Amino acid sequence: MSSLRLTPLILAVALFMENMDSTVIATSLAAIASDIGTEPIALKLALTTYMVALAIFIPISSWMADKYGAKTVFRWAIVVFIIGSVACAASDSLLTFVLSRFLQGMGGAMMTPVARLVLVRVTPRNQLVDAMAWLSIPGLVGPILGPPIGGFITTFASWHWIFLINVPIGFLGVLAVNKYLPEWERNEPRKLDFTGFLLAGICFAGLVFGVSVLTLPALPAAFGYGSMLLGVVAAVAYWFHFKRTEYPILDLRLFRQPLFRLTMIGGTVFRLGTGAMPFLFPLMLQLAFGLSPFETGMVTFASAVGAFAMKFVAERIIARIGFRSALILSCTIIAAGVLAMGIYSPGTPGPIMMSFLVITGFFQSLFWTTTNAFIFADVADKDAGQANVIGQVSVQLSLAFGVALGGGALEGFRLLHGGEPLLADFHWAFWMMAAITLASALIFLRLPKFASMNSHRTQGEAAE
Repeated sequence: MSSLRLTPLILAVALFMENMDSTVIATSLAAIASDIGTEPIALKLALTTYMVALAIFIPISSWMADKYGAKTVFRWAIVVFIIGSVACAASDSLLTFVLSRFLQGMGGAMMTPVARLVLVRVTPRNQLVDAMAWLSIPGLVGPILGPPIGGFITTFASWHWIFLINVPIGFLGVLAVNKYLPEWERNEPRKLDFTGFLLAGICFAGLVFGVSVLTLPALPAAFGYGSMLLGVVAAVAYWFHFKRTEYPILDLRLFRQPLFRLTMIGGTVFRLGTGAMPFLFPLMLQLAFGLSPFETGMVTFASAVGAFAMKFVAERIIARIGFRSALILSCTIIAAGVLAMGIYSPGTPGPIMMSFLVITGFFQSLFWTTTNAFIFADVADKDAGQANVIGQVSVQLSLAFGVALGGGALEGFRLLHGGEPLLADFHWAFWMMAAITLASALIFLRLPKFASMNSHRTQGEAAE
């Protein structure tokens, strides 16, 4: 096999493992909670912790690759992810499971960015598009296979195996990296903004953990308020720090660009509304509908099928209707899909739910494709790296807040009557999330009607 195919496929082993892991867990939350002696809603801490770990460590992934070599960092990222997976399988309490997920997130934060960096550095520019296409395969296939496989393993074996299967896959990846990936010269890393890294990490962890605790009565509210206060103090400290730092780890000056700012704000609101769906919907199917994890997975994988289909037509749709219309249309249809989740009952035919999931998955993929490109619309080439890092961090943080918010809404409605969560509690939570998702469409209405990827050039020409 040529290196054009072999290199991205080796890198894809790790990405497949990461994508599978993030989707298989959704169908297993109820079983995990029962086994480790906690409530299913409490496991939102495990989901948000993983996302916070990604947000904290993604910004230093490029620096790590330049400092220690991308091949070395990628190999050790897989090892850390394997160790975190084994720790998850061995967890016997909420605390140990949350800490294990954080360790997994540390490994995951290095795998995806560094894999792309490796591919860029070893692939000739005229072959890069084809190589990236091969690298994207696990991102498309993993979410489709994850829910059915996770549900099958949990139903017919044990939830522990959804993490333990990462061990042989990971070791194969490490062996392939050692044998087939070439060595190459690395860039001289610029000075790491360690103070900014520390302040940003405290801010992210403090705010997300605080919100999660305040919406989860398993811990005293004082922990939540204290954590949020620490996060706010760190955020203020970072604001003063970045303004006097030549190379801040997150350059907030990019928010001066109007298209970048609107896309980031609209995307954040969108993910606040939709981030909890992979958490809440499988829980509703199991706790309120009485489905097994396997039956749940055989329903929820439909969303990934829709996302897979969109990958082949997204570019043509955006070219036809424009970025602004694509974003508004996506947010509106997805809000309707979330609203529909608040209508389903145990008597709703599975094909109807799966049809709506295919549609929402289709347009959610369009949304991700559009925003991933459009954050660069008015960003100068020299700032593209920072825009990419801020975009990735924003995604993980807003998804984490979305999970905390959705789980908190469910818990709040449950507390109104006490006892176990009822179907009506899930319905109210979905309606609340749908309203937030629809609000993102109103934000994107503020984009210029004919905004395009050439907007920064047009503005520059106008200024001249």
